Amino acid sequence: MTEPRNTGPRNTDPRNTDPRARAQPGPLPIANSAHPVSDQLGQVRITRLIHRSVTTIVLACLGFIVITIAILLVAWYLLVALGPSALLVALALAAIPLGGVLLFIRWIDRWEPEPRVALLFALLWGAGASVLIALIFSGVTQHYAALAGLTGSGVASLFETVVQAPIVEESAKGFGILLILWVMRRTFDGPVDGVVYASTVAIGFAFTENIQYFGLAINAGSGVGGDVAQTFLLRAILSPFAHVMFTACTGLFLGLAARRTGRLGAIGYFVLGLIPAVLLHALWNSASYWATDWFRYYFMVQVPLFALAFVGITRLRRHEQRLTHSRLSEYAAVGWFSWTEVNVLSTAAGRRRAIGWAVSNGFGQPYRAFVRDATRLAFARERLVNGRDGIGARFDQDIMLAAIVNDRRSLVGLPPLP
Repeated sequence: MTEPRNTGPRNTDPRNTDPRARAQPGPLPIANSAHPVSDQLGQVRITRLIHRSVTTIVLACLGFIVITIAILLVAWYLLVALGPSALLVALALAAIPLGGVLLFIRWIDRWEPEPRVALLFALLWGAGASVLIALIFSGVTQHYAALAGLTGSGVASLFETVVQAPIVEESAKGFGILLILWVMRRTFDGPVDGVVYASTVAIGFAFTENIQYFGLAINAGSGVGGDVAQTFLLRAILSPFAHVMFTACTGLFLGLAARRTGRLGAIGYFVLGLIPAVLLHALWNSASYWATDWFRYYFMVQVPLFALAFVGITRLRRHEQRLTHSRLSEYAAVGWFSWTEVNVLSTAAGRRRAIGWAVSNGFGQPYRAFVRDATRLAFARERLVNGRDGIGARFDQDIMLAAIVNDRRSLVGLPPLP
């Protein structure tokens, strides 16, 4: 590690030194220059940021209160419907696909991790609030079906499975992502973030839904037997990513909204994202009605869709790497990073090699902090370049630059990367 270089006034405009750094909302501070945040923003701007942070905390607390009530109601419903013994066994079985999908979400999110409190909100929203909304709509539909004399009919079953469930469930799950975008806009940076939040909401919903399916199978078979094994195969082995793929469509569109529009404009993107989410969900639910060989349908239709979704996520993650390289290049042009550091910080292989080198020299934790702060700096700069949340983005940039200075002080004894 080397100290940031003061390149002098001739490098204050990165466009003169690096062709990749073109979109500039203003001159960057030169490395080693005085960097008081209050002098750059002014007391009024800082007051506005504090007010915004307090508002976010209040809204988050209210959100968690609502979610807690929803989870308690859903837990009571499951306890009454399944019984305590079946509920405990079903809970253990449902935790298996939950753990696997959460590890996958962590892999998606590891480049620029989202706040844990926001991810927790997403998980609980999916497991509680969205399930409660779906249960309420299902109860209302069943009530009116009974009044019309359609209870148990094929028409009612088809409507509830293929029309109602996809629309209601995807709307309920997607609304949780929209809430996160509205409240946590400063940390909602683009499509990858949208997919991460959507996947977390979706697996929360699938977790609760799996508890119900496993519990019903246990009670139907008077214990853990063939019905439970078949249900586990279908829901935990073959389709743990089904809900994730559906809701990821909504998250992707809301991620685009985070870069292109404001809070009200995000509603339009939310509706657009619901269209493919609902259609994919309806395709999945309708297969049992028209597919003569469900397993053949699964491997010929769903598996390619899962593979396509995985390829899409991989491309989105690579875009994040290119974005990191582009934005950090702007800071390298004014001395905050060396070009070698930019190349190391903007590739997964480079990061692994550098972190391994830091760990071997006893600097693993401070170097990981350096990588994290540099990545957050790049995304704060992206928000500035796109004209998003100028006050907050500039404040975050200043905070991250100060953190980079402190990180370098912690890494003074680290030998240069060979």
